[in-house]
Amino acid sequence: MDPILQPTILLETALVLMMLGLIFAVLVDPYMDSRRRKVMIIIVGLVFLLLFQDHLEYQLETDGTMAYRRMLAGVLGYCIRPTILAMFFYIVSNRESHKKVWALIAVNAAVHLTALFSGICFRITPDNTFVRGPLGYTCHVISALLLMQLLFVTVLECKDERKKDLLIPAFNTAMIIAAVAADGTSSGMVVSYLTGAVVISVLFYYIWLHLQFVRQYENVMKEEQRIRIMVSQIQPHFLFNTLSTIQSLCLIDPKKASETVEKFGTYLRQNLDSLNREDMILFETELEHTKVYAEIEMLRFPNIRVEYDIEDTHFGVPALSLQPLVENAIRHGVRVRRNGLVTVTTREYPAYHEIRVTDNGKGFNVAEAMEADKSHIGLRNVKDRIETLCGGTFLIDSKLGEGTEITIRIPHRKDQSGKDAVE
Repeated sequence: MDPILQPTILLETALVLMMLGLIFAVLVDPYMDSRRRKVMIIIVGLVFLLLFQDHLEYQLETDGTMAYRRMLAGVLGYCIRPTILAMFFYIVSNRESHKKVWALIAVNAAVHLTALFSGICFRITPDNTFVRGPLGYTCHVISALLLMQLLFVTVLECKDERKKDLLIPAFNTAMIIAAVAADGTSSGMVVSYLTGAVVISVLFYYIWLHLQFVRQYENVMKEEQRIRIMVSQIQPHFLFNTLSTIQSLCLIDPKKASETVEKFGTYLRQNLDSLNREDMILFETELEHTKVYAEIEMLRFPNIRVEYDIEDTHFGVPALSLQPLVENAIRHGVRVRRNGLVTVTTREYPAYHEIRVTDNGKGFNVAEAMEADKSHIGLRNVKDRIETLCGGTFLIDSKLGEGTEITIRIPHRKDQSGKDAVE
């Protein structure tokens, strides 16, 4: 085998295997919608056709008797390349039919089809020599226009997302431009630089698309989780029992009944506000909400006390992260005690903020509680959000008959000034 040809065959094989792997990834990707999955498969099919065209054109170029077939192969290649770029628009955006894009594709195809009867675009001489005509750079110009428009559409689509997500589309654009320039200074290649760049761009665009879908899925899950947290915190029995307590107070202590109504309203409002909180809030705010809840519960259950040893408040926590822990300690722990006690403690350490919630309740089996469907759901929700949103740790130490201690450690997050970032 020609030692120069062998590396190109290996390259062709590698590109084909990359596309086969991409097809498999697209077919099994659980995040991709059916429309974009079809678009990706069409793009991969066009890439396979482009690889075949490159290989065919190379063989025809070395055969002086195949001028007409080489011309047909050239027309095919010039039509496929911008068509692949056009299909990328459906990967980036589903909002439009992209009629202007397809108008450019039609113009490009019409110009290159003139090679069948005219040399205005390009022609292949009888001795199998390629001659570019006055419109010979039509494919390059139209591809450049498509690239610029594609990058513009991508920027619009990602304007509300992370800016670094634009790195992949920008890199693809730069790579394709560089490949076109490289092809202009080289000849006699089995696989053109542009074909290789297109294959890599397809892979990168799939990665980019996958990241977008994963992020959308995570946002949906966060929204559903916030609703579940809201529902778990406003339990019907708590509402009814609090209203019954207020009703009783209206007869024996109207002033305290009025104060309790105000606290109860504050509690409900803060729970509702938590539905609109995607970022973290000041621990100080969460602590105030917890105190309102605890005061209502202490009014209902005179045998319990909630005490606070607070030394650190200026750090961020997810909304409804402390209050569910105190609620869990009261509902599942200290209510059965004659002198039930819940203590909330905060400390700041060099690397993290620490929150401890301890109680002298009846304790529970931690493994069973975290796996149960309904009981202790608040603990599982808080644990998930502390780990996901804060990168923190959530530890539970519970002994049956003795009580429970929950420890949360939230790493310091610094802003540009070096101070703790809250949100």
